[in-house]
Amino acid sequence: MDLTLSTQQLKLIIREAAEMGAIQALTKVGKLKPYLKKSEAFRKYGRANIENWAEKGILTIRKDGDHSAVWRIDRLEVAAIAKSIELLRYL
Repeated sequence: MDLTLSTQQLKLIIREAAEMGAIQALTKVGKLKPYLKKSEAFRKYGRANIENWAEKGILTIRKDGDHSAVWRIDRLEVAAIAKSIELLRYL
C-alpha cells in the first residue's frame, strides 16, 4: 500500500510524535505524574470526550477501590488517543 503525504502532513506527524516522546520522557524522569485525575483529564480533553472514549472502551479508567474511588487516567494513553483523533482530522 502506497501512501503519499504532503510536507505539511509529515511535519504534523513528526510534531505530534515529538510531543508524545517529550511526555514519555518527562513521565519517566518524574517531572510529570504518569496518571491524570478525572478533573484534570476533563479540563484538558473535555468531559464529553473522556466519557465517550471510556464508554467505547478506547480509554481505560483505573480506580483504586470501589464506589467513590478516584479515577486514574494514564497520561500517555489519553494523549495518544487525542493526538490520533486530531491527526485523522488533518490527514
